[in-house]
Amino acid sequence: MTLDLLDRDGAPGDASAPDVALCPFHGDKSRAQHGARKTLVLTGASRGIGHATGKLFSEAGWRIITCSRQPFDGDRCPWDSGTDSHVQVELSDRRALPRAVAEIKERLDGQPLHALINNAGISPKAADGSRLNSLTTPVETWMSVFHVNLLAPILFAQALVEELKLASGSIVNVTSIVGSRVHPFAGSAYATSKAALACLTREMAHDYAQFGIRVNAIAPGEIKTDILSPETEAQLAPIIPLHRVGTPDEVAKVIFFLCSDAASYVTGAEVPINGGQHV
Repeated sequence: MTLDLLDRDGAPGDASAPDVALCPFHGDKSRAQHGARKTLVLTGASRGIGHATGKLFSEAGWRIITCSRQPFDGDRCPWDSGTDSHVQVELSDRRALPRAVAEIKERLDGQPLHALINNAGISPKAADGSRLNSLTTPVETWMSVFHVNLLAPILFAQALVEELKLASGSIVNVTSIVGSRVHPFAGSAYATSKAALACLTREMAHDYAQFGIRVNAIAPGEIKTDILSPETEAQLAPIIPLHRVGTPDEVAKVIFFLCSDAASYVTGAEVPINGGQHV
């Protein structure tokens, strides 16, 4: 389900492949004014929402620089940037982030960065797979979750601000519906980190606007991935007004919109993508 948004999410199925040509903002230029490709830095890119997002942007002509704790999988990831534009990093290791940023900057080589998508996130469970609540979550887990889900997004944004300024770029943070309610499966640390990331998005939108950089968030609800069992899906679907879970491709299309010229006056927003579950 959507509550494990990092690399553990499943790959989207062929039946939900993004129809880029039908997107009303597909005409958004994938080339900068001087003819160079637009560039995206995407964290948590190997599966689920991240994988669908990388695929959609690639189909629209963007160069994709990916960050993931997994090595690049050329068989599953069809974008042409490939291994040369992949940074393997464990974001829960605070010592690894400076190296990852340095590698990204080396690949950008002073060129504009048009979008930063902070998709990586972790939602640890107890040893028996149960939810970790505010009574049972160890302090080490709190620290790890907040480092990946909250600190990494702002540290990436701070480190790449000059490249984002060159493009008047866009930042999209991936929050969650659980940031605004107690959820039967998402742990307390995960939910709290997503609530904090929503607040951080507003702060960043205010602070980065002076540079022409827009900052928004998307808040997915229940999304169909390989860790969402048919039993859990059947349990959740009736409580969603649209009576179904979403797909990673549906989320990716909203992210693409927020990074496109069609959203040029949108900043500081958190867009719910949950089939009406928030109402």
